Amino acid sequence: MEKNDIKGRWYIQSWTQEYDDGRVVHPFGDKVEGFIEYGDDTMFCLVTKSPRTPFTTGGQWDASDADKASAYNEYLSYAGAYSLEDGHVTHHVELSIFPNWQGGKQRRKIVQGSNGELMLVARLEEGTPEARTARLTWRRTR
Repeated sequence: MEKNDIKGRWYIQSWTQEYDDGRVVHPFGDKVEGFIEYGDDTMFCLVTKSPRTPFTTGGQWDASDADKASAYNEYLSYAGAYSLEDGHVTHHVELSIFPNWQGGKQRRKIVQGSNGELMLVARLEEGTPEARTARLTWRRTR
């Protein structure tokens, strides 16, 4: 796979996490929205629950901690450089809403669907009781 094969904007179709104990979870529920975009050397990803829960206690900066926590729990974003190797894409995270990812790498196996979809697959928390496989399916728009 070459960079030109994934360059552009892809809209999310689904996100599941399949635990080793058989549980299947949709982290943001059955309906998600967002996109991942690959450029020449950089990428960014935005995924949200749909619809998102509006704040009820104030504005962007003075809302309650509960409203802010709810907003965090319904939103994922990160950006940085990326590289391709052996059927995998590695996101070299420069910025993320989840600070633990910053400065790290997120490696995903690339699976191309028969209808032009792109599935990114990752193993998470390997070796723990929370070990699981995440599958995010995307569809290109341009």
